[in-house]
Amino acid sequence: MRPIKSFVLISLTVLAACSSGGLGDSADGVYAPGIARNGQEVDPLVVGHRLMAAGEFELALEAYTRAAGQQGLNVDTLSALGSANLQLGRLGQAEQFLRRAVQEEGDFPAAWNNLGVILMERGKIAEAAETFRRAYATDSGNSDEIRDNLRLALAKLENPGYVGTQENEEFQLVYGEDVNFIPFEPL
Repeated sequence: MRPIKSFVLISLTVLAACSSGGLGDSADGVYAPGIARNGQEVDPLVVGHRLMAAGEFELALEAYTRAAGQQGLNVDTLSALGSANLQLGRLGQAEQFLRRAVQEEGDFPAAWNNLGVILMERGKIAEAAETFRRAYATDSGNSDEIRDNLRLALAKLENPGYVGTQENEEFQLVYGEDVNFIPFEPL
């Protein structure tokens, strides 16, 4: 029986080596970065942000975990881990990471905004509205997406039956230093 297992294992290894798959360039332009030939590694937070934008939330979570291993659990990594967990539907974990992020640095608009999205998803509308207010204030009102999130939360607070005037009205997640946005699709 043992020779058969060895044969199967060797066969699978050979077949895997012949595969043209992998993490190379793809037709849709989304690919993982290769080995850095000049010895400089790409920041895993940047990789994670790109993967989030591409809708690859599980891979983004792995990149953010690598970033946390390298940089520690700072406000950037905590916020990123929370956002990835939110997109994966892990609301409890996401909320814990984002609450830690806003405790760590109270003037980080992305963390406040994404915490507000979680609170909305959990039905804590009053707390979410206050959280979006803080996000908007810490961003000095510069973000249209955070303003829209605040507007939607206040509309739902005033009228719990409010569903929006447009079919595609949804809350926006914020990620990255440059305040990039991803639509959040409710669970």
